[in-house]
Amino acid sequence: MTGIAHIGVVGGGAWGTALACLARRAGRKVTLWSRDRSVSAAIAHDRRNEIYLPGQSLDAGIEAATELAQLADCDAILLVCPAQALRVVAHDLPGSGPVVICAKGIEATSGLLMPEVLAEVLPGRAMAMLSGPSFAEEAVQGLPTAVSIATADAALGRDLAASLAAGMFRPYWTDDVVGVSLGGAVKNVLAIAAGIVEGRGLGHNAAAALITRGFAEMARLGLALGAHLETLTGLSGLGDLVLTCQGPLSRNRSLGAALGKGMSYETYMQGRRQVVEGAATAPAVLERAAKLGIEMPICTAVDAILHRGADLDDSIRGLLARPLRREGK
Repeated sequence: MTGIAHIGVVGGGAWGTALACLARRAGRKVTLWSRDRSVSAAIAHDRRNEIYLPGQSLDAGIEAATELAQLADCDAILLVCPAQALRVVAHDLPGSGPVVICAKGIEATSGLLMPEVLAEVLPGRAMAMLSGPSFAEEAVQGLPTAVSIATADAALGRDLAASLAAGMFRPYWTDDVVGVSLGGAVKNVLAIAAGIVEGRGLGHNAAAALITRGFAEMARLGLALGAHLETLTGLSGLGDLVLTCQGPLSRNRSLGAALGKGMSYETYMQGRRQVVEGAATAPAVLERAAKLGIEMPICTAVDAILHRGADLDDSIRGLLARPLRREGK
């Protein structure tokens, strides 16, 4: 049994809406708040969110809040906003219950992981991090999905997992907050690289090598920050990396594919409402790595292509021309 009966969801995007649906299926009372009032209105009156999760009918039991204050009595709040907006949104969170971060990224202005940001904004408040290989569209359709919930409080981890588990949605819990947070952030940068491989027509060999060597970069940084290797090879690390690098629903991979075909980042983003987290995370992850003396050549190339005007083909040749070395280094 769990004491988490009422779950608040902050964020009316695809993943926030999907998590609200999953929480309802798990038998919880759910209140969802979106910064976009048109999204809240559509959920309240039409039981739809056609902007972010088209074609999906929403449970009538999902209450659409017009004010954040309406979440004050929730037993737990799922914070499902873009990573770069987490600090601002968290500042206004009501209540005193645990906050579950569902944003994947590193804050660009500070280089902090999402739990580190939340600890600054809401010191002393119980928190957890939810991440893993999970396309919202598939999870809400009832297709098998497994995620990780990381928190220093094992009892809270068990309660949160029990409060969200339903049907084909299976949460696991762990105490490795750093590992779960880092995996979800770095995989977005690497997925852009995977998209470039696809868009440039570099083949399946290159795609496999990219995922493997990209994971080596993730692991080097993660271990230096104190993450556990078993977490990095688990759902929120390697699992999410494989999905985001190969899955056609990945926004980061789609951006990379467009870059690989010659489109500019600015052109690709024109008219798009959904955030591509890897673009902002790339320079932030490199700043964090530099402080620890960690080399991340693939992430460096992605950052250079996105933000520093680097030529795509020159960047690819530069990666392949790096000095030969023993694998595992």
